[in-house]
Amino acid sequence: MSWVPTQDTVKAAPVAGRWLRTPIAAWRLVRSVLHILWGLVQVLTIWDRLDARARRERHLDWSQKMVRALGVKLEVRGTPHPSAKLVVGNHVSWLDIIAINAVMPSRFVSKAEVAHWPLVGRLVTAAGTLYLVRERRRDAMRVLGLMAQALRDGDTVAVFPEGTTGPGGHIMPFHANLLQAAIDAPAPVQPVVIAYRERGHAVSPSAAYVGDTDLLQSLWMIVTARQLVVHVEFLDARTVVHADRRMLSEHLHQDMSAALQRTICEKSQT
Repeated sequence: MSWVPTQDTVKAAPVAGRWLRTPIAAWRLVRSVLHILWGLVQVLTIWDRLDARARRERHLDWSQKMVRALGVKLEVRGTPHPSAKLVVGNHVSWLDIIAINAVMPSRFVSKAEVAHWPLVGRLVTAAGTLYLVRERRRDAMRVLGLMAQALRDGDTVAVFPEGTTGPGGHIMPFHANLLQAAIDAPAPVQPVVIAYRERGHAVSPSAAYVGDTDLLQSLWMIVTARQLVVHVEFLDARTVVHADRRMLSEHLHQDMSAALQRTICEKSQT
């Protein structure tokens, strides 16, 4: 039986010695803020003049450099499907979005509040994010239509069907509603499994954005982590013509859970 950390054990994980890493954390924070500002300069000056291909290339380059600025190593397994698709990922941290974009720029579905985050909100909007107002029950139907149209237009759209972040050692139950967009388009669905580890932990306690942790606390945990690695695995894309979204959700959850546990077991033995 594999050990699966709960939210409480992740929050309680030892963080001794983090304050001793303040100098390297400060350097990472400075690099990250400067990189965010550089991204904003591009958005405000040249973004509207770029075609779709140029935007994807800059999006990819910016995301890769942002991962490095935070002091995180990126590992990739598998190959992104080359055309339009719905990416379905497990959700551990806000860093998931940057990690996926560092391999395959995507239009994410996100809660509407993100648009108002200082500095970052403008970048997220420029990346083509589709915002969902969770307080409005019918807003999901509007977003489904936007997702299906984006897929028909050739875009890659990404969702986190867990609906919230988890501790990273297991995948929580999926909400199947947004998967309907791939069926309506129709477009392939590609599952992506995200796993974090750091020195001494096969499942990183620093990456998990859970419980009462706020964004600044999460950022501090990441920049003070020792040898933090984000592992992004692309499983095989699947066609979904005439599929049932609930059955699709169950199959995706099973495949992704198995892949996550395999990765954790592999990394715990190295």
